[in-house]
Amino acid sequence: MQFSTLGLNTPILNAISEKGYSSLTPIQAQAIPPILNGRDVMGAAQTGTGKTAAFTLPILQLLSAGEVSQNKHVRALVLTPTRELAAQVGANVEMYSKFLPLKSAVIFGGVGAHPQIDKLRKGVDVLVATPGRLLDLFQQRAINFNQLEILVLDEADRMLDMGFIHDIRKIIKLLPEKRQTLMFSATFSNDIRKLAKGIVNNPEEISVSPRNTTVVSVEQLVCPVDKKQKSALLTHLIKEKNWHQVLVFTRTKHGANRLCTHLEKKGIDSMAIHGNKSQSARTKALESFKNGKIRVLVATDIAARGLDINQLPQVVNFDLPNVPEDYVHRIGRTGRAGATGHAVSLVSADEIKHLTDIEKLINKKLERKLVDNFEPVHDVPESKPAVQKPQRRFHQKNNGSGDTRKKQNASPGSKTRGRRRPSGNDKQAVAK
Repeated sequence: MQFSTLGLNTPILNAISEKGYSSLTPIQAQAIPPILNGRDVMGAAQTGTGKTAAFTLPILQLLSAGEVSQNKHVRALVLTPTRELAAQVGANVEMYSKFLPLKSAVIFGGVGAHPQIDKLRKGVDVLVATPGRLLDLFQQRAINFNQLEILVLDEADRMLDMGFIHDIRKIIKLLPEKRQTLMFSATFSNDIRKLAKGIVNNPEEISVSPRNTTVVSVEQLVCPVDKKQKSALLTHLIKEKNWHQVLVFTRTKHGANRLCTHLEKKGIDSMAIHGNKSQSARTKALESFKNGKIRVLVATDIAARGLDINQLPQVVNFDLPNVPEDYVHRIGRTGRAGATGHAVSLVSADEIKHLTDIEKLINKKLERKLVDNFEPVHDVPESKPAVQKPQRRFHQKNNGSGDTRKKQNASPGSKTRGRRRPSGNDKQAVAK
């Protein structure tokens, strides 16, 4: 199905054509028509399938047929959980609207507010924002929502979790009751779906793939390893497999910093990106990673929702996430737009509960591979129901790296931990 069949106006079609796009992805084909008809929409699709264009293109079409925005007013508001995602969505809005007389802006914390206020003063048709900075500027009377027509929650599952829901409720109270509301995400848990129903009005529910599934083009592997050996194993794999561009996820900010220090000592250029970093440092790290100046980008989950890197070949879960849905978003950074990708999770015995939750969520048992000289002393048990399969190995010559140890039968090194939501300064910093 072609974009030209949707009834989009010529300026939008010209912008799409300039980018070399012609065929619609499934989420675009199913979501754009009801949005153009004014329906509320809840859209679920795997990462890298064109969700941003699925809501941006019809919004631009609708706004181009209406009245221009007045001073300080906003006509369409797109809320995102991270600064990086806000910048990414804002760039797409600017690209698709380049031939339209529409104004757009992006606002988020970590940078000066005055340039953002100056841009809002003249009125904005499409505003992309993080919740914290949006509320801050509203309190400064820099924004007026009386003219608002459309609200979008991008990565809606994260926007409605316990870290953001209070700000979202505050924002919704400020908006006109009569509006069109759109929600898009790769995953929708049952709890999030219940919360969403109180925000949208009789929505068109669209799911172009089974809920909470991972992209089939991404090869997913689990490498059982003792926790204290994870840094050495990651270093070994990067060098042995000659990985030139690797996105690594850790659970904590301090863990990301420690891992970067370790990699640098081993001669592997790396930088960290997390909530304690200034926005300029986060931007520098991301740009250095994209243009190949550094080999490894170590990130906490703030990056899982906001990174769009063309043909990223390798993602590594140094730590499994506390929330299983975040696994889907993490590995969705690779294998985007139909490309192939590779995701490896380094799993220690105390993470078996997290691994089990992930496999239940994606309804798939992840293949395991042992790495020579890094076999764990503490077994990582098979998740139930157990499937007795021989564990494969990364084949390599014994070059003396790592300590060769006999695998012993042992119980996990610590009690399994229940699922909990991310907490700490990351969530607060992201929201600003």
